[in-house]
Parts: sequence; structure tokens; C-alpha cells
Amino acid sequence: MTLKTLLGYVVSALLLFFAVLYALASVYMPIRIWISALLFLAGFGMLYFVWRRQPTKIVQKLEVPGRIKVQEIKCPNCSASIDIDQIKIVNGVPTVKCPYCGHVFEVTEEPKW
Repeated sequence: MTLKTLLGYVVSALLLFFAVLYALASVYMPIRIWISALLFLAGFGMLYFVWRRQPTKIVQKLEVPGRIKVQEIKCPNCSASIDIDQIKIVNGVPTVKCPYCGHVFEVTEEPKW
């Protein structure tokens, strides 16, 4: 959590606290209800912007059924060996870019039979 995010949460909590305080005090002075409404809007607006700025983290896990036999992946264009760390998931399909020739191809799973 960054300092800006923490400061945003603290400021929005203070704004909402004062909004409730002014809403309760509006019994004695009705104009305070408008100040309370503005403080509520500012507090919830601050919370919205703090939550919206946080990046979403996407984690993809790959589960392999049963036993797996690891085979070397080779580029179909130049027959160069491909490092497993270069595999990326694009639209749900594992794809690889060859570091030697630049050819992009899909990694397919061969049937087990």
C-alpha cells in the first residue's frame, strides 16, 4: 500500500466521520444537512478514486492432469530450442515467440493415446 493510498483512506474516513457528525447536528441547524451531504459525497468520491487507482492483478495457474513427460519445445520455423519461461497465455491459448527468428506460434498439447 502506497502513501497516497493510505492518505486517501484516512482523508475519506475523516470526511465520512464529519459527515455523520454534521448529519446529527442538523437537528439544531437545518443548513448543516447540506454540508453533511457534501461531506458524504466527498468521502465516498475519495474512496471511489482510491479503489479505482489500484491495479488488478491477474494470476493464471496451469494444472496438468496426471503424469507429465516434459519434452523440449522447438520452433517449427527454425528448429531452435524455446525456453519454457517465454510461454505467454494470449486469449486462453499458450503462445511462444522464438527469440531467434521472431516466429510466433501456439503450443499445442498432443493427445495421450
